[in-house]
Amino acid sequence: MKRIFAVLTCAATFILAGCTKSSVDTITIGGIFPLSGPVAVYGVECKNGIELAIEEINAAGGVNGKRLVLISEDDEGNPEKTVNAYKKLTTSDKVNIIIGSLTSGCTQAITSLAQAQKVVLVAPASTMESITDAGDFIFRACFIDPFQGTVGGIFASTILGAKNAAVLYDNGNDYSVGLKDNFITAFKQNAGDIVAEESYITGDVDFNAQLTKIKTAEPDVVYLPDYYSTVSLIAKQLRERGIDAPIVGADGWDGLTENAGDEVLNGFYSNHYAPDSTDSNVVNFADAFKKKYNSTPVSFAALGYDSLYMLRDAITRAGGTDSTAVRDALALTNGSYVTGNLTFDSNRNPVKSAVILEIVRQDGKLATVYRTTINP
Repeated sequence: MKRIFAVLTCAATFILAGCTKSSVDTITIGGIFPLSGPVAVYGVECKNGIELAIEEINAAGGVNGKRLVLISEDDEGNPEKTVNAYKKLTTSDKVNIIIGSLTSGCTQAITSLAQAQKVVLVAPASTMESITDAGDFIFRACFIDPFQGTVGGIFASTILGAKNAAVLYDNGNDYSVGLKDNFITAFKQNAGDIVAEESYITGDVDFNAQLTKIKTAEPDVVYLPDYYSTVSLIAKQLRERGIDAPIVGADGWDGLTENAGDEVLNGFYSNHYAPDSTDSNVVNFADAFKKKYNSTPVSFAALGYDSLYMLRDAITRAGGTDSTAVRDALALTNGSYVTGNLTFDSNRNPVKSAVILEIVRQDGKLATVYRTTINP
């Protein structure tokens, strides 16, 4: 009987030791993404990029000898659900490093919580300028709306040679409004005139009244700063009204080639990277992504991938996952990633270039090709 008890005690000790060893030998990263809902393509792509990075890092020995593990939550692009996901990750899962969310409104809903609780939060694609205002635990992997809107204005005026621009934007969406404001400023600074400035409300599906005014104004270019699902509706109605001018947008257009038709040809948008770049970082990433997921990665995949690698580098320099040490190490980032050579400014916003992609028909389907780079 004593022998049996001793064996059971040893077995229990072994199991407990194994569990302890498992928890000690892993680093858990939280992730919040819209994996369903109207912008699900952003979240799925970003999560795929992160999982590819984790797979590569773990295959190479992990971080400081520990394996990375991702616990992801779906916020459906809903700020209230983002908060619920954050609370679950930080209380039940005990994570102190989170990547997410994707849209600016969702990320904004948790920045103050993360700052107060000293949780390192990296937003892959939230471009609204105020995202990092909550404090020094908040970072992002993407450039900000003022820069992106400026890029659109410079491209339309100096590369496309447009003199008269029309703008159609969502008046209830901070992302859309911010881009519009900075596009207008940059376009005017480059000797352009804004001949029409029309707005709509989130959820609208009929844009004919606004487009009638825009057609009358005869613009050389139309700026559409919104997400792909809305842009596809606008572009179809715009072409049906006989407006043949180039259309220009921003990174929210990612996914448009899979959700629209030829109406988006002669379309251009600012983005974080070009999948057809010959840069070795891009080539290696795109090849690995295509092999794993059988698709060309959009910018959200690249930004998620970069977010994870930036954290890998910061955790390595910090020598562990203490959030204050990781924060300090992350602020000193200075490296070459898929979306460019990256450092952070004093507000923890990346300083890097933007690319312009053109939508074309290639091999019988819509695709994007690199057009030009606009530097900060």
